[in-house]
Amino acid sequence: MRVIEEECMSVNSSDEKKITVRDFRQKKEKGEPIAMLTAYDYPVARALDRAGIDAILVGDSLAMVALGYENTLPVTMDEMIHHCKAVARGAARALLIGDMPFLSYQTSPVDAVRNAGRFLQEGGMEAVKLEGGREMLPAIQAVLNAGIPVLGHLGLTPQSIHKFGGMRPQARSAEAARRLLEDALLLEQAGAFAIVLESIPARLAALVTKRLSIPTIGIGAGSGCNGQVLVTNDMLGLYDRFTPRFVKRYANLLEEMDRAFQGFRADVQARAFPAREHETDMPDEEWQKLQMLLEKSK
Repeated sequence: MRVIEEECMSVNSSDEKKITVRDFRQKKEKGEPIAMLTAYDYPVARALDRAGIDAILVGDSLAMVALGYENTLPVTMDEMIHHCKAVARGAARALLIGDMPFLSYQTSPVDAVRNAGRFLQEGGMEAVKLEGGREMLPAIQAVLNAGIPVLGHLGLTPQSIHKFGGMRPQARSAEAARRLLEDALLLEQAGAFAIVLESIPARLAALVTKRLSIPTIGIGAGSGCNGQVLVTNDMLGLYDRFTPRFVKRYANLLEEMDRAFQGFRADVQARAFPAREHETDMPDEEWQKLQMLLEKSK
């Protein structure tokens, strides 16, 4: 029996091995897919860690799915750091990546380094994600020079939503596809440890993946990438404003929540909750003492 317990402990110990940016490259070399999801709070981070998710992205999607903004642009550094702290307290195994919000790195390389540093120093993250290609290289290079790992992001970059005229697939023309491939190679050359490819043609994503030595993480970019990422609230059915075409819904928790909340309301109205098993009582003798004390105080 003890041997079995020791074997189980050994398995659990190996399962708890901390994922680092080095593991990303090794996974690509071994052909092992990378699983990444978003989290914005402690309980979800814990659940993702228990499930063996390789990386947790505290995405600026927080703005829409958790804070109720219309797009990702309004979320601030302070809001991102607040949620990063909660996620860092919940996850011990997964690689933790903070998503740098709009205007936290576009303004200057100095701002990029300062804000990226906050994600590690205050937020407990281990890497940051920045959107953009060649135009963002000075900021990306400065962050990397400061010793902070960078996850790139090409294709549909939500912080450029107004430039694109909406959340539209990108790189569908030959020239745009060539430029994206060049940007990916530039990010790799700069030192990014991986690149998110969002809403681009699947055959282009597969080509970029083949040309790079660093991993690609797809979201709406087909199965040819080295890994996949989704917004957790989308795949759980917790965000009902819209669902991107590329999302596979693994649950519909919003419906479950509706049923639970309506059940609670009905039980309260019918005085079915709380029931006896939900109550706390006191010993009869103490109750009697209370009655005597109240009588004396009249």
